[in-house]
Amino acid sequence: MKASRWSGNLLAVVLIWSVGCSKEERRAPVKPAEPPPATAPAPSPSIPPAAAEKSSSPGQGVGTVTGKVIFKGTQIPGKVAIGKDKEVCGDSKLDPGLVVGSQGELINAVIQFGDLKQPVSAPKEALLDQVKCEYVPHVVAISVGSSVKIKNSDGILHNVHSFSEKNTPFNRAQPKYLKEISEKFTKPEIVSLRCDVHGWMSGWIVVTESPFYEVTGADGSFKMEHVPVGKYNLEVWHETLGKAAQPVEVKFGEVTHVTFEYQMKK
Repeated sequence: MKASRWSGNLLAVVLIWSVGCSKEERRAPVKPAEPPPATAPAPSPSIPPAAAEKSSSPGQGVGTVTGKVIFKGTQIPGKVAIGKDKEVCGDSKLDPGLVVGSQGELINAVIQFGDLKQPVSAPKEALLDQVKCEYVPHVVAISVGSSVKIKNSDGILHNVHSFSEKNTPFNRAQPKYLKEISEKFTKPEIVSLRCDVHGWMSGWIVVTESPFYEVTGADGSFKMEHVPVGKYNLEVWHETLGKAAQPVEVKFGEVTHVTFEYQMKK
C-alpha cells in the first residue's frame, strides 16, 4: 500500500514537470528590429563585408529565405574582342563581369550564410561547360568537398587555368578529343578561372562551407529552403561589385525576404 502511494506521488511530480516544460517550449521568440537594406561598398572584389550583426543561433525547425539582388544605376554592357577561332567563338562577346537586367536585376551574384556552416554529407558534382568560347555558367557555387566536371563542347583546344590559393591550382589543356575533366575543391575559396588559349574567357568557382547558397539568375532572385531557425549574417558576393552583408532572422515555417542593393560609387 505504501509502495503504490509512493508511485502515485512520483507520477504527479513527473506530470507537473512535463507541463512546465511544454509551456516553456510554446513561448514565442522575441521579434527583432527589421534589418536595414545593405549597400555594397566601392567596386572591388576584395572589399570586406559590410558591418552586420553576427549572432548565429540555430534553433529547432526550418524556414525559407528568398530575395533579390539589385544594381542601382545605369549599366552599359561592355564588349570583349575575339582574337582567334572566330568560326566557333564569334566576332565579339559581352563582358560577363557585370550583367544587369532591364529592371536592375544583378546576375551571377552569390548568396550564402556566412556564419551557418555545416558539413555536407554527400557533396555533389557541378557542371561547367565551355560553349562558344565562354564558361557556362559564368559563376559556379559548390560546397567544400565537391567536384566540378569541366566539359569542352566547342571541339577546339581550350585550356582551363585556375588561380587558386587555398585549393591546389591547376592548368590543364583540354583539346577537342578530351571532352571532360574533373577537379575537386576541398577548402572554401573564391577561385578565378581563365583560358590561356582564349584570353577573354573568364569564370569563377565559389567554394563555400555553408550548405545554403545560391547564384542569382536572369531575374536577380534567390531562394533557400529548409534553413534552420536562427539569426544569421547573410552575405552576397559579386566579382565586380564586391561583398555586402546584412543580418537576417529565419523563423519557423515562415518566408523571410531580403533585398540587396549595389551601386557604383563615382
